[in-house]
Amino acid sequence: MAIKTSRYDSAEHLDSDEAIAAYVDEALGSADPAHIAHALGIVARARGMTEIARGAGVSREHLYRALKDTGNPELSTVVRVLKALGLRLSAQPIIEEKPKRRTKAAKKAA
Repeated sequence: MAIKTSRYDSAEHLDSDEAIAAYVDEALGSADPAHIAHALGIVARARGMTEIARGAGVSREHLYRALKDTGNPELSTVVRVLKALGLRLSAQPIIEEKPKRRTKAAKKAA
């Protein structure tokens, strides 16, 4: 007997401002422009593409093109979409762990 599956849609689970903010924050943290555009597209679908396009001051068709998987939105479009979503772009320092220093005993053992 064949197993029935359904397509997973992240937009169905973005049902609160907090969930949307966390989803977009994760995408921005990736520093991958394609991932960011894709995530904004999913969030815009969750909120309603027409409503977000209107709030961003762009056509719905433009928004679909800019935020599709292969889209490359301009920074001004990203900022306007974030504003329409009730979000803002912010910057945080990258905190990288420093490599642990080997002790003298570990150096002798090596």
